[in-house]
Amino acid sequence: MEKVVIIGSGCAGLTAAIYAARASLSPLVLEGREPGGQLTTTTLVENFPGFVDGIDGPALIMNMKAQAQRFGARFEYALVEDLEPADGFVRVKVDGNWLETRTLIVASGASARYMGLPRERELVGHGLTSCATCDGAFYRNVPVCVVGGGDSACEEAIFLTRFASKVYLIHRRDTLRASKVMAQRALSHEKIVPVWESVISEYLTDEAGEMRAVRLCNVKTGGMTEMEVKCVFSAIGHTPNTKPFQGKLDIDAEGYLIQHKGTATNIPGVFAAGDVADHVYRQAITSAGQGCAAALDAERYLADFE
Repeated sequence: MEKVVIIGSGCAGLTAAIYAARASLSPLVLEGREPGGQLTTTTLVENFPGFVDGIDGPALIMNMKAQAQRFGARFEYALVEDLEPADGFVRVKVDGNWLETRTLIVASGASARYMGLPRERELVGHGLTSCATCDGAFYRNVPVCVVGGGDSACEEAIFLTRFASKVYLIHRRDTLRASKVMAQRALSHEKIVPVWESVISEYLTDEAGEMRAVRLCNVKTGGMTEMEVKCVFSAIGHTPNTKPFQGKLDIDAEGYLIQHKGTATNIPGVFAAGDVADHVYRQAITSAGQGCAAALDAERYLADFE
């Protein structure tokens, strides 16, 4: 019987592991198929407190993991398939086998949606990203583009006007899906140029492998054009990694876990932290904060249980 099992090894999961381990709870962290989460695909992180000159995303994750291990956290490369509540504990199905734990922290994160084009994975962090707040400042005085037509796409485009020389807003339709206020705010900005009825068909890179331009396809005419941009910001949504928990944990209309009180879910002893429950902020520091809160909630739950 484990005291604390943590699903996920991004900022939320690792922070939860640090706090739980320092509380002598010997947490078991199940890392999943993508250990480290989205930060492992980020090059330089400049907005995480404490690093004056920034830090590489993978280095930040490795430091957090080493810190958790220092206090006694254990790690396994394992994939969670299911969970079910029991009398005073939770059963978790991991790689075909069931393990039992008094508390469970779900920090499985969310995956950014991209266009599904060739070489996308290798371009993430090299001119392809899903976070303007994280990466916008790297693209000062150069043209960039945002793909999407909802509120998030408009918000990203508006934010990027602080840095970029021009922001192309690429949408497959001839009107935005965003709210009228948000759409008007974006379209009235002098730096934002809408590109209607178009999709990206190909990423074009320079000799160093960095984004140089995109090839656009007009969805009505089929015509192809090339547009010079130094970064593509994908704003077509995120997919929370909640598949194993559907039908067990409360999930909202967008697929995110619902936190009822603090980080608690609808199952006693099960807590949610980070991007799997947060579709508003999606920052490394907010995920870390939620990981801390979930570990404290789990610790208090165990104290009350005992």
